Amino acid sequence: MNHLDRITLEPEKRGGKPCIRGLRITVYDVLEYLASGMTEAEILEDFPDLERDDIRASLAFAAERERRLVSLPPA
Repeated sequence: MNHLDRITLEPEKRGGKPCIRGLRITVYDVLEYLASGMTEAEILEDFPDLERDDIRASLAFAAERERRLVSLPPA
């Protein structure tokens, strides 16, 4: 399963930010919840529309975006 298939981009929804399965929950929302210390179980409890694979998709999206960033050579 490709987790990135769960990420949708719709210009009219949340300003075109990457969202989870067309919901109004962005990848960045999920990442912020994780960064604040929330567990997967807590996120899923607070947002019943989310699934465990949505959290993994958010992490996969962030990893792919990071991989594509340009690295600068040492000075």
